[in-house]
This record gives sequence, structure tokens and C-alpha cells, in this order.
Amino acid sequence: MLADEGLVVLRPARSPIVANPSIREIEDQVEVLLALERLSAEKACQNAKPEDIRKLEAIMAVMERDFDKTDPLDMFEIDMSFHSALVRASHNEVLARTHRTFLERLWRARYLAAVQRRNRDRVVNQHGKILGALKDRDLKAIRDAIDLHLGNLAEDIRKAVEAEEATRTLESDLAKEKQARGAGQPSPPPRLIQPK
Repeated sequence: MLADEGLVVLRPARSPIVANPSIREIEDQVEVLLALERLSAEKACQNAKPEDIRKLEAIMAVMERDFDKTDPLDMFEIDMSFHSALVRASHNEVLARTHRTFLERLWRARYLAAVQRRNRDRVVNQHGKILGALKDRDLKAIRDAIDLHLGNLAEDIRKAVEAEEATRTLESDLAKEKQARGAGQPSPPPRLIQPK
């Protein structure tokens, strides 16, 4: 089942490994996710019930109240709950199921991008614009709000993944260097700081 979702890779006669999609695969998945988010927002404008809007308002209240004191992972989960609630407000179960699949596939990449771009304006104000457009049942405004909020997602994820890969490469190189020194090779001489 995890392999069907693209979350693990099954290898013949070997243990499965966690999938590590390429940047291109992630960009393709983001493109589909954006289309799902736009469609969900449009359908929510047409189909949302008062209780759906109250649920989104409650999530927004938590974002506004707790943004500055909430752990980035917890705020990311709150952010994702807003998007999931918006999709559920479309009252289209197939759309909600498909959206959930793409959220799961992109969870890690979206989290990395969200942590790098964590700021109150993006999280609180942009979600507020989405909610305001939904309350007004304004299709153009909700499309614009979704595009403002998620329009750079693929680029943000690409930058976050590249930064993580660069960090991993640096850590690996440092570990190899340390191991080589421990295998009998002399340590490099200490650097001296020249007084000014």
C-alpha cells in the first residue's frame, strides 16, 4: 500500500526503503496538488455549509493566537488541517481522498519549505484571505488567494530540498574526513587567529 502511494520503494529480495523522489517528481506532484487546491476552493465556495466555515474559522483563530509561541512542526500541522478542512468543505469525497494522497506524498517536502519560509504574514494573513473569499463565496478571490499562498510552492520546495541535500553532503564529507583522521592520518594543523 505504501508503495502504491509512492512513499516507499520495494526492492526484489531486499528491504523496502523510503522513497526519495526527484525534484522533477516533486514539482509534478505540486502541480497536481495546486490544481486540487484550486478546485477544492472553488467547490467549497459553492458547497460549504456554515459548520464548514466555523471549522475553518476555529483553525484560523488558533493560527492567529498561537503562531508566535507554537513549535514549527505543530504550526505546520495546523496549516495542513486548514487545507484539509477547506477540501472537506467542497463536499466531494473523491477530491478529498485524492488531495489527502498528495498531502501525504508531499508532507516532508512541504514541511521543509514551510520551516524555511515561516512567517506570520504568509501563514496567518494568506489563510485569512482564503477564508474571507470563501465566506464571500467569491470564486475569483479564492483562486487568487490560493495562488498567492501556494503559487511558489514548487520553487520553495526545490530550494528546501537542495539546501537539505547540500547539508547532508557537507555532513557526509566531514564524517569521512573525521574517519580518515581517526584511521592514522594526521590531523590538519590548528588554525591560528591572527590578532588585529
